[in-house]
Amino acid sequence: MSEAGVQRGKRTAGRPPQDASREFVTPEGVDLRLRIGEAGERAAAFLVDVIILTIALIGVSIVMVGVLAASRARGVEVAAIVWLLIAFFLRTFYFMAFEMHPSAATPGKRMLGLRVIARGGGRLTADAVFARNAMRELEVFLPLSFLFSQGDGVDAWVVLLGLIWSGVFLFFPLFNRDRLRVGDLVAGTMVVKAPRRKLMPDLADERPPGAARVTFTQAQVDAYGVKELHVLEDVLRRRDKATMRAVAQRIQGKIGWEGEPVADGEFLAAYYAALRGRLESRMLFGHRRRDKFDRG
Repeated sequence: MSEAGVQRGKRTAGRPPQDASREFVTPEGVDLRLRIGEAGERAAAFLVDVIILTIALIGVSIVMVGVLAASRARGVEVAAIVWLLIAFFLRTFYFMAFEMHPSAATPGKRMLGLRVIARGGGRLTADAVFARNAMRELEVFLPLSFLFSQGDGVDAWVVLLGLIWSGVFLFFPLFNRDRLRVGDLVAGTMVVKAPRRKLMPDLADERPPGAARVTFTQAQVDAYGVKELHVLEDVLRRRDKATMRAVAQRIQGKIGWEGEPVADGEFLAAYYAALRGRLESRMLFGHRRRDKFDRG
């Protein structure tokens, strides 16, 4: 079986340039295909989150009005400052709290099937979440404050500057292939599609009838490790006849198999079950063979 290295952001040959899918192949040979969240999807998710924040702020405003009415409108200035502080912390920590959750998605992102991940393929850290959301103040809320301050003694050129600023940050994701906003660029994150998928059936329970008559010696099963097991599982799930034929011939040559002729799918299914059983039994005793080169 061919060696699989880590490949990030590599396009499959023959795909159109506008294709938004990316391939992440782990050192164990697991091929993870992810689709980048489109700008329209991200904008819709942000709009949903803004609506939720607006409803929360309306609730806060109603409570503040009730407090002022009970105190006969005393301390209006203090109430206004408190409202501004609540609005700031609400819009700031709303995004951070949800994206630090294991789902790494706000309610808006969940509705659109999106989530935040680290571009390097590692764990999404609190520092990255803080950085990408802190930048939102500069990208969205600060220029918006310029725009809505028109008529309060703010010069027209300041409002124009706010419009230009908003436009630069608004259209920035359209000019890079991974649809990154500036916050993503700074934090090393990206937003991808995370659709709900059904749990795939266990291949060990779906062996073809003919696979039961194929047997292997312990030496033949010990030819490969965990990495090759994952690659073989992927081959069996794809069911591509040409690939299965090539992999079956490669394994048979590697282990020196001289059994009776059998279909490629049956051979691979039998070898998968034998290899998996052997690796699992070794792991019970603390031995984990990473790949065919690991002799530990």
